[in-house]
Amino acid sequence: MGIDITKMRNIGISAHIDSGKTTLSERILFYCNKIHAIHEVRGKDGVGATMDHMELERERGITIQSAATQVQWKDHIINLIDTPGHVDFTIEVERSLRVLDGAILVLCAVAGVQSQSITVDRQLKRYHVPRIAFVNKCDRTGANPFKVRMQLREKLGLNAVLTQIPIGLEDKLEGLVDLITQKAVYFDGDQGTQIRYAEIPAHLQADAAKYREELLDALSMFSDELAELYLAGETIPEDLIYATIRKATIAEQFVPVMMGSAYKNKGVQLLLDGVMRYLPNPNEVENVALDLDNNEAPVKLKAEENLPTVALGFKLEDGQYGQLTYVRIYQGSIKKGDELYNSRAHRKFKVGRLVRMHANSMEDINEGFPGDIVALFGIDCASGDTFCSPSINYAMTSMYVPEPVISLAITPKDKKSADQMAKALNRFTKEDPTFQTFVDPESNQTIIKGMGELHLEVYIERMKREYKCEVETGMPQVAYRETITQRADFNYTHKKQTGGSGQYGRVAGYMEPLESGDYEFVDNIKGGAIPNEYIPSCDKGFREAIKKGSLIGFPIVGVRCVINDGQSHPVDSSDIAFQLAAIGAFREGYAKAKPCILEPIMKVSVEGPTEFQGNIFASLNQRRGIITSSTEDGAYSRVEAEVPLSEMFGYSTVLRSLTQGKAEFTMEFEKYGKVPSSISDALIKEFEEKRKKEQH
Repeated sequence: MGIDITKMRNIGISAHIDSGKTTLSERILFYCNKIHAIHEVRGKDGVGATMDHMELERERGITIQSAATQVQWKDHIINLIDTPGHVDFTIEVERSLRVLDGAILVLCAVAGVQSQSITVDRQLKRYHVPRIAFVNKCDRTGANPFKVRMQLREKLGLNAVLTQIPIGLEDKLEGLVDLITQKAVYFDGDQGTQIRYAEIPAHLQADAAKYREELLDALSMFSDELAELYLAGETIPEDLIYATIRKATIAEQFVPVMMGSAYKNKGVQLLLDGVMRYLPNPNEVENVALDLDNNEAPVKLKAEENLPTVALGFKLEDGQYGQLTYVRIYQGSIKKGDELYNSRAHRKFKVGRLVRMHANSMEDINEGFPGDIVALFGIDCASGDTFCSPSINYAMTSMYVPEPVISLAITPKDKKSADQMAKALNRFTKEDPTFQTFVDPESNQTIIKGMGELHLEVYIERMKREYKCEVETGMPQVAYRETITQRADFNYTHKKQTGGSGQYGRVAGYMEPLESGDYEFVDNIKGGAIPNEYIPSCDKGFREAIKKGSLIGFPIVGVRCVINDGQSHPVDSSDIAFQLAAIGAFREGYAKAKPCILEPIMKVSVEGPTEFQGNIFASLNQRRGIITSSTEDGAYSRVEAEVPLSEMFGYSTVLRSLTQGKAEFTMEFEKYGKVPSSISDALIKEFEEKRKKEQH
């Protein structure tokens, strides 16, 4: 049996921390009869929200992994993904958006557009995902959805237009006025299950008329038919308004703003109607694959069952029954027993078990249809692999993976933990591309890297719980870099004579700072001073040399190496001789080019009550921070600053104690900046002492 693809939606819920995403998805599950009782995120009943199924998520009251489920609303099928809000788990949002067709951007009616809402909005724009804005928490003191609508316009540059206005606010929130049907909507019953339509209350009629005018005025840009009726002052049919909003939303030129309070069960059903009416079905989104057999020529995919299958594995989970791969089917279908081809690993595999996920429980199915999100069992693959029919060789473009910014050294406490640690790290790195691990060749320590303190903390906690593995963590190590500040010449001869043929190569030229990029190689050799076959060897040698600087042993960036002269020997020259000559030449030039140390500078955004603004300023200044802007918004203020990562360790604890736990901060990597000389001297000294110890 096929399913009607026009009645299918793949949507995600994304927003800033604590805007109520998981609370909202819990209500959606309830109204779609997927669950029969509502549980709260930090529930007193000890159950916790359905979509936060990890123990850790329930304790901390945050979402760590995105969870997928499928619900049915009226006659539409909705695949829903609840994503985390913390900047540390950005990759979970990235990979979910990569496969979604539409999104609900949840905003808090009090705080409005916060720092993480800006990041999420950037991600939505990167993947061209149309969205509906839902202003949640209209029942809280200080709620102002009209202010939030203005922020959507000013801060995110969205064409946000109200389609509803609230009846009462804060603790007097009674219901909503629907500007399209011109009716007041109330949600009666214990859990808001009975929807009651009535006339718009007298005191709101003028407002409703004003905002409806605004809505029609904005829509007249997208439909000539609607514009003519609007100008002639005739009544505009509701269907035409819905169709126009849909067209403009899918074109990413319009954002309908809906509102309510998920916690108080108001407005959720209307939001589901909005998802059905305004967000695209899988056929209305353009998905492109690259044909690997034809110079990566782009191929448009169609969500039709009889075409060859193309699907993307966007998320991995290692469960107790083996690896589970979440797959979005873009074209064709996947049946049990089908043979598929992994275009990255160049190998075929058979589909064994096919399941549909509901948070962490699953049901077996026999077939997945185009546009669907399903999961496969026991397939060896990596996150972001494309699976297609053996007759074609397509690849989907991969998702954007941000670079990790913070690292920690971990050592297992005993032999048993060491084996378990290897298993855990192997699994986590496979599941999460922003979590990386390697063994430092110098100190022989196992280093883990991630997007922030919380990110690494969660993984260490998971090792303890899921693998019974006790580890000790060392001081986080910052990813420093080295670079040069001026031009320097080099002229180096490498010669070695042992019995038989020796090694000989001379490399001359200069190095200079490179404005953008890490490394560039320029070949200016005239008249064959270095034979052509040895030019790549010089490049190889330089690449080897920049892996480790001589100041503190970190990689070197921002260098252009130019060779313009050299010499070879008819017998003794070889690939390895010129590699070694280039390494020697680089070291000679590097010492003269006034090298300096660079450190990662983070863009830090701190939000908290205005009364603590002075404390926040002081805490950032003490950490060598440069404050770039500060904005006050009533009782709340936001301070943005650029702070070196090395100074940000343990900041969350300090910030909490300075602001009675009321402020929170997010940070993301901004750029590399020069380290002040006093600190750079200390780093060099420490590096030299470590080297001496190792030599003894």
